[in-house]
Amino acid sequence: MLTSTIVIAFIVLFAVVLLSVSVGLKFLESKRKKEVTSMLQTASGEVAQPKAQILKEIQESGNTFIQKLFHGMDVVKKLEEYIRQADLTWSVEGFALFTLIGMAVGALLGTRLKMLPTAYAGPIGLGIAFGLMPFLYVWRTRAKRMHALEEQLPDALDFLSRSMRAGHAFVISLQMVGEELPDPMGREFRTLFNEHNLGAPLEGAMRSMCDRIPLLDLRFFSSAVMLQKQTGGNLSDILNRLSYVIRERFRLRGQVKAASAHGRMTAMILGGLPIVTVIALLFVAPGYLDGMADDPDGRKLIAGAIVGQIVGNMIIRKIINIQV
Repeated sequence: MLTSTIVIAFIVLFAVVLLSVSVGLKFLESKRKKEVTSMLQTASGEVAQPKAQILKEIQESGNTFIQKLFHGMDVVKKLEEYIRQADLTWSVEGFALFTLIGMAVGALLGTRLKMLPTAYAGPIGLGIAFGLMPFLYVWRTRAKRMHALEEQLPDALDFLSRSMRAGHAFVISLQMVGEELPDPMGREFRTLFNEHNLGAPLEGAMRSMCDRIPLLDLRFFSSAVMLQKQTGGNLSDILNRLSYVIRERFRLRGQVKAASAHGRMTAMILGGLPIVTVIALLFVAPGYLDGMADDPDGRKLIAGAIVGQIVGNMIIRKIINIQV
């Protein structure tokens, strides 16, 4: 019974800590992308302009209790940005409500677990796990949408290039891209054209689009358009070359992904093997690990194994996470 308790506590703790590490790595990656974006804006000589947000499809939170509670921490602003980029119509209050409901359900289920060492371990562990589900849903939906937009961007650039080569103006080409391309990229170009058509300057409308779609390639597209507007040049040829560079980077990314497949498989095996082994021992030889669970030094070894698993997983992820 005590061995089962240790196994369940190990699995819950390992999952929560690994999830926290993954979220932290994603935050650092987004911070790095913002720094690169700032460098691009400085290099292109763009002047900061007010963002154009004529079209809104997300429920605004307003000056609510949630904003007052997290005032000065940018938590509400970051949540709204993630929800908007995931193309969801949730408000921050709705997100907080879903999180609280998930924590309550997890805590309720945790009270049913009688095998944990303390009465609070189950409610706290499952409460945290279930409470993170709304954020995981938003994060996963956002990641899938960003991936789809990134794959459609070269096609949109090719369409713009061919349209301008045929004699259409750039703004008319934006409208044609929005009408011809499938969603989600078609919808974003329709929004871009509508904002500009309703009176927003092109610079502000494109900056708003870059805020909605935090892709580095889209920043390159925006910088190219703004530079061409200031200095002149063949924008059709520039977009054609940019599309070619993006496709080549996709090809290189595929090669890197194939080359690092062995490392990712190794990370999966090394991360899951200890858990699978402990569960198998629990069923095959139920009393085999009782001595380790009862002994103080054995508990220290278990704690060291958990820390080693987390550190090893972080190191492997750092090795196989090759930026292209």
